[in-house]
Amino acid sequence: MNALKNIIAFAIVALVTVSCKNETKPEVKTIEVATESAKELDPNATYAKAEFTIEGMTCAIGCAKTIEKKIAKMEGVKSATVDFDRKLAMVEYNEAKVTPISLEETVTNVADIYKVSDMKTVEGFSTKKTCKADCTKTCCVGKTDAEKKTCAADCKKTCCTEKVQA
Repeated sequence: MNALKNIIAFAIVALVTVSCKNETKPEVKTIEVATESAKELDPNATYAKAEFTIEGMTCAIGCAKTIEKKIAKMEGVKSATVDFDRKLAMVEYNEAKVTPISLEETVTNVADIYKVSDMKTVEGFSTKKTCKADCTKTCCVGKTDAEKKTCAADCKKTCCTEKVQA
């Protein structure tokens, strides 16, 4: 019994001696991380802007962002944005290094389900948002009171008033 007490006391003293340090110095580890080198843009280059529709996307993160990243990594591409809701890609690129055909090939190489259409060169990117409201109603004509309240709320939205007036 006395020997057991001595062993336990020795273990506690050893544990305290080994684990307690008067000076705490954090351990510093250096880890090499592969970084993407920043793209060097040619200041003398002529940049064009293109917009095109991408059919076949099923989600904003998996599809649209993947396509956007692939296009953005192309040499000569200054910026790339893919809007999933509008199925629209907007790309600014160096005309000497990138062609509309190479943009289309990059998109279709991501997956066979993606199809590019309506490729056009533009002066500025379109910013028009699509309206989520059902504006095909004849704005409250011949509706019940409950339907008129819902319809009136929808028809006050800017995109609805544009469609109704047109």
